[in-house]
Amino acid sequence: MPPEMDLVKVLGKGTYGSVELFSHKQNDGSLLYNAVKVMDSENYGSIDQEFRILSELRGCPCIVQLCGNSLVQGTDCNGRKVYKMSMEYAAAGTLTNFIQRNRTKLSDSVIKDFTRMILNGLVSIHSHGYVHCDLKPDNILLFPIYDKETWNCSYELKISDFGISTRAGDKSDCWRIDEPWVGTSIYMSPESVRDGTTVEKTLDLWSLGCIVLEMYTGKRPWLGFDKHVKSLLLDKKAPEIPETVPCDARQFLEKCFARKPEERGTASELLLHPFLIRDEKMGSAAAAGERTGMVLRLRNPPPILKDTPTKPLKLKAISQKPQQFKKVSNKPLKVKIVPPRPRRSDFVPVQ
Repeated sequence: MPPEMDLVKVLGKGTYGSVELFSHKQNDGSLLYNAVKVMDSENYGSIDQEFRILSELRGCPCIVQLCGNSLVQGTDCNGRKVYKMSMEYAAAGTLTNFIQRNRTKLSDSVIKDFTRMILNGLVSIHSHGYVHCDLKPDNILLFPIYDKETWNCSYELKISDFGISTRAGDKSDCWRIDEPWVGTSIYMSPESVRDGTTVEKTLDLWSLGCIVLEMYTGKRPWLGFDKHVKSLLLDKKAPEIPETVPCDARQFLEKCFARKPEERGTASELLLHPFLIRDEKMGSAAAAGERTGMVLRLRNPPPILKDTPTKPLKLKAISQKPQQFKKVSNKPLKVKIVPPRPRRSDFVPVQ
């Protein structure tokens, strides 16, 4: 982290540290922003582990990227020793922020695009032998991408916060008998409650299902049952899927919420689920932003037009003077062509 970086604001605070926004001037005079995770020395093990995992995941799609080759040791405002890790800054905040801003449910295409990106991130994590262990909307960052011509906004999603990530098959340091959670309780799978001594990749797929459900409903999983999550999971219950969720999305969620972990498959297999591949075959666009442009929707397909019009032209002969029986007019008749009425447009603007 360059020494000339200036603190802009605190982005968030947690039990063991904070994330702060810093800026510094580049050679061309423009400002570059970085998010910096700050942890006290007592939690050095957590930030050191996260730094090592993110170093392994450099260049991987849909994973937040480091800015720097080492942790930086410093002091906070109280003179205590802290460690700092510099990362790229997500200007659009977290997926939680995005869901809250869009109080009505997100469109089906946006949810599918976001789900694909999260799964691509999980493929990278799992292929390196890790389980994220705390996948939730708070830990998914949104990077805005603006179209230079229209200024419409789309988003790239990236997974962050690897502080409690674990090697697949290893024991979790977070699990305790009185609090049997590997990560955040409402996003945890039944097997993580029953036996948290080993962590498998399928845990992340259950958490993904909770996130997809939250994008459809705008509400956290187990809302109203927060205090009973442990007993519900031990009873092999899954969050309720409303009838309003489309059929293909429901099937995808049921796959994520399979009681037997092996029946959830893998992140790579879920990317091939019909819920995610049907739109791609039709040329699905990138994730839409909160501002969308006008599009044209075809209400009814028009009939196939042939070279000749379906209705013949009407000919109306008009003479300048009434014709006489004994004398034929020398002036030519005027012919007026009346075209058929123009066809009503079948295209209607849709917001």
